[in-house]
Amino acid sequence: MTETRTTCPYCGVGCGVVASVEGGAVSVRGDETHPANFGRLCVKGSALGETTGLQGRLLRPVVDGVEVGWSQALGAAGERLQEIIDKWGPQAVAFYASGQLLTEDYYVANKLMKGFIGAANIDTNSRLCMSSAVVGYKRAFGEDVVPCSYEDVENSDLVVLVGSNAAWTHPVLYQRLVQSKYSNPQMKVVVIDPRSTATCDIADLHLALAPGSDAGLFVGLLNLIQGADEWPVERVAAFCGLSPQDIGTFYDWFMTAPRAITLYTMGINQSTRGSDKCNACLLYTSPSPRD
Repeated sequence: MTETRTTCPYCGVGCGVVASVEGGAVSVRGDETHPANFGRLCVKGSALGETTGLQGRLLRPVVDGVEVGWSQALGAAGERLQEIIDKWGPQAVAFYASGQLLTEDYYVANKLMKGFIGAANIDTNSRLCMSSAVVGYKRAFGEDVVPCSYEDVENSDLVVLVGSNAAWTHPVLYQRLVQSKYSNPQMKVVVIDPRSTATCDIADLHLALAPGSDAGLFVGLLNLIQGADEWPVERVAAFCGLSPQDIGTFYDWFMTAPRAITLYTMGINQSTRGSDKCNACLLYTSPSPRD
């Protein structure tokens, strides 16, 4: 039996897996020595071995339901693309590329769209997911950085989850957080999300604010940290659709926690004005050693 240590390709937690091949069949288990998951795997990671077979995969080009050679397939694609451009112009063509492409792949795709087709209608999952987060980090810290580790989450006194249903989207990290809260009952967890999600199960405080009002909540906290009075609790409450008591509790926990950390995900950076919301999340933590 051959074993290979590798990384789960799904979410951003980056769990380590051990893939084994025996009799042509692939099985996986969590890597007990990996610092991200210490052997834990979620449902998707546990089923990685089931994705390696060829059944149900498109292995050869198909045109109009008929299997053909590559030359014929590429010719048909080019002809039909040219017909669209001739009839409707280059702006009728758009590319949406995968987030799994390499840098060289992105270059070729952009060259095809912008240099040959003559339009700028190309976007990728990478930009949708992360470009606003990168902008937020550059505004706050001057560069795109990773400012924390999983151990920071486990050792915090206050964990703030913003736009994050970690219980479903990052289950292994969520399991580590659950275990940390069990081991340290004094840890406080605040969930900031218009929805009541599975992550709220461990929340000491759920701020179900109005959709799109996240930045106002963070600006109010930043004002409190800086001693300003432009965004008092009452104004924040009216803007976010929350009670002044709940906002006051959150602000008090954050100001008094020896160690606080904020985790935000695509509920923030993929939303309207995602860059501004990312920047707001980062600004109220960056002046303080608590992050």
